[in-house]
Amino acid sequence: MEIKKLMILIAIAFMVLSACSKNEKESNGKGKEEESASNQEEIENFNKTDMPIVNEPITLNFMTGKPPITAENYNEVLIWEEYEKMTNINIDWGLIPNEGLTEKRNLALAGGEYPEVFYSAGVPDLDLSKYGKQGIFIELNDLIDKYMPNFKQLLDQYPDIRKGITHPDGQIYALPTIYSPDFLSMTSNIKPFIRKDWLEALEMDTPQTTEEFYQYLKGVKETDLNENGKSDEIPFGSSSISTLEYYLKGSFGVGNRGRNHAFLDMDPETNEMRFYRTADGYKELLQYMNKLFSEGLIEENIFSIDENQFQATGSEGLYGSSVTSNPETRWGLKDEYVGMPALEGPHGDKKWAYITSPIARKGSFAITDKNQHPEATARWIDYFYGDDGAKLFFMGVEGETYETADNGELQYMEHITDNPDGLSLQQAQRPYFTYLGGGYPGLVKQEFFKGAESLPSSLEASEMFKADVIEEVWPPFMYTEDEYQKLAPLQTDIEKYADEMSGKFISGNVPFSEWDKYVETIERMGLEKYMEIQKAAYDRYKNS
Repeated sequence: MEIKKLMILIAIAFMVLSACSKNEKESNGKGKEEESASNQEEIENFNKTDMPIVNEPITLNFMTGKPPITAENYNEVLIWEEYEKMTNINIDWGLIPNEGLTEKRNLALAGGEYPEVFYSAGVPDLDLSKYGKQGIFIELNDLIDKYMPNFKQLLDQYPDIRKGITHPDGQIYALPTIYSPDFLSMTSNIKPFIRKDWLEALEMDTPQTTEEFYQYLKGVKETDLNENGKSDEIPFGSSSISTLEYYLKGSFGVGNRGRNHAFLDMDPETNEMRFYRTADGYKELLQYMNKLFSEGLIEENIFSIDENQFQATGSEGLYGSSVTSNPETRWGLKDEYVGMPALEGPHGDKKWAYITSPIARKGSFAITDKNQHPEATARWIDYFYGDDGAKLFFMGVEGETYETADNGELQYMEHITDNPDGLSLQQAQRPYFTYLGGGYPGLVKQEFFKGAESLPSSLEASEMFKADVIEEVWPPFMYTEDEYQKLAPLQTDIEKYADEMSGKFISGNVPFSEWDKYVETIERMGLEKYMEIQKAAYDRYKNS
């Protein structure tokens, strides 16, 4: 009897499973037919090369970070009107003011109401990795290989860029802003400048060593160089003390992997990664800066100065030297200042270390799993990593926004450079471009970018230190989620303390007799664990 019941139950179960399987097969079969037809339409609409990217128009939904200077409607901006005609792809930009972008982006990702693309949205590495593993940000490796020839060429030509954007799991989840590695004026966009006429008045040559720089600063302080009967000349001034520190690091043998790493470099003696804020060379750098500050050769309020005050003082021509973007664009002083070289330090060190990685912003363009046209989207953005796209993005349309000079140089037209309505350059650019304010994905090249870094004065200043540029520049490292959780509190404590103490040593608020105590404090804060995580991230970067 029990066997009979069991047989009946098995038969019933088999019939139920058969019915379900039949229904599922019929349902799925119909779905697959529809999906196959949809995929076929997608394939027929998409062009792997040339323009348009799609034959029949499509629309992509973006979330876009919007700087204040850019237009309110990107679809009315010339370059995007032109690019839509070229590609047949319309963009629903989803503009979000930058000041509210982080909150909106986080809410969108957490709540599942996110767009097909994040554009110029500054997605942090940790979020890219976290949501990439969940499949929300799609893996771009295959798309790059198949549909992004411009971007792939950059990765092949500059392997460090590939290493810098590859996550610990081996995947690329977002595309960055890339500064062309040969555009030194851009990767070193903050430069040292000195007053040429004051050098001549003091009968001095451009300083080549830290000692000669010191002697020049003393000369400025002790001489009424502007001949106004006041002692108002400021030997050195800047928007913060850190610009001078970065400039001088290469003179004291520290910070030798660039400005993306304000605490880490390679020890030239051991070729091992170190926390250079405790190195002897860094101590000597701070002692030198303390000497300048204590003798009144650095602007007295440099630790608290704001941008408006720095701008006002600079516009009066009161600085004998500065480390800044460019006095020509900063203060309207075109002929007074010239660039300075990397200075040779007391032990013969002479390196230009105030340089950033070509990877300017890693989370500039990310495609999500809601995107129905990933191949077309990949082709859409790849254009801006090549010359034609960079030219359109930064220069616009020939005859409407730029002209080609006899020497082949591209130049903005007069209605932009000398606007008849009295608009500033940026205001005049607003109807045509959206690169103003930064953060965009794409390639920045000297021949197409017409900002301060491309001015002759900036290019000439860059030539002053070109021969002394450090050989290896690290981008920010990638960390696993576990590493980040452990590293974050260590960074907060150690790095904050190191920064605070550097200011106190320079200002003299803490004497250098306290140096050993400072080093011991950093070690007690967990420096060993901090370095263990940093070394693991560095090893992945080198081996990726």
